[in-house]
Amino acid sequence: MLKFTCLHTDVETGARAGVIETRRGVIETPVFMPVGTQATVKSLSPEELEQVGARIILANTYHLYLRPGCGVIGKFGGLHRFMNWKRPILTDSGGFQVFSLAGLSKLDEEGYRFRSHIDGSSHVLTPEKAVEIQDCLDSDIMMCLDQCLHYPATRSEAEKALELTAKWARRCRRSWQEGTDGRNSLFGIVQGGMFADLRRKAADQLLQLDLPGYALGGLSVGEPKELMLEMAQLTLPLLPAGKPRYVMGVGTPEDLLEMVALGADMFDCVMPTRNARNGQLFTSTGTINIANARFKDDQAPVEEGCRCYTCRNYSRAYLSHLYRAREILAHRLNTIHNLHYYLQLVKQMRVAILRNEFQQFRQRFYRHRDNPGR
Repeated sequence: MLKFTCLHTDVETGARAGVIETRRGVIETPVFMPVGTQATVKSLSPEELEQVGARIILANTYHLYLRPGCGVIGKFGGLHRFMNWKRPILTDSGGFQVFSLAGLSKLDEEGYRFRSHIDGSSHVLTPEKAVEIQDCLDSDIMMCLDQCLHYPATRSEAEKALELTAKWARRCRRSWQEGTDGRNSLFGIVQGGMFADLRRKAADQLLQLDLPGYALGGLSVGEPKELMLEMAQLTLPLLPAGKPRYVMGVGTPEDLLEMVALGADMFDCVMPTRNARNGQLFTSTGTINIANARFKDDQAPVEEGCRCYTCRNYSRAYLSHLYRAREILAHRLNTIHNLHYYLQLVKQMRVAILRNEFQQFRQRFYRHRDNPGR
């Protein structure tokens, strides 16, 4: 089971720097987890992920259950050997994926009943089944099954989802304790929609289960940015200081910065990889669209001073050519840069926290965006 140690909290904000110890290595926090939905972070090999600095990745229970299935992955003793990734893995429960395919699923007290988007076959995903699949995957951190909500959701919908999520969390905890050997850790997910009192109630219910870590779910689902930050500011302080705090599915570099300021430790998002495949690259002064005509003969790297493999070896002009020509290499080189940017960003935040300079770092971050070149 994992152990979390908070090494330092910034004196001006709630930003924390810590370490998460797992059987497959130490994770320094704040940490960003690249998303490897189907046992792969799209376009990169596990070796390239290590080189770019990834300490932990996220994989998807729903997709891996459907294909290739536990029968295949189980023969390898789990996901790590199957995909040749030796560092920690977090798996989500699959609830969000079933939610996002709502036209193929139905919800009841028992769990989600759904049809595979691959072949139409019928399946039932219960809390117990979610734990069983994640145990087969042998992930280091597994997530409780929860009910995700659309935005906007009514108070009645949020209350029902909260109660069902709490019941499912209790069933997940029981299945985890009885059916696994303790080699992995189970995190609960706080729901409650965009209602402050329901968020408090959800956090209180989950804390009674005394789980190894807690996640904040139901954000970045279409709500205004201000509302997302308001819910995070309300909820994060309710979660135990001595355990990891994970904000799911977030987000932009600005989101990560503000969430860290509120005391969050862990993040995942498809944005750096998905945007890379769409030609959008992240830099300290903002994002650039590499397909823009002004980069056609630009000999500079994506960002001056960046030490990623892409920036050390290739120009904006070459990346623009690859993207316009629809060459696969564009996806790989763009993804390397974007993940390097995200992973360096959280690393820099960690250093600033440890030095009690997080607020200065935060100010510089926004100043560079407002005044490129400074």
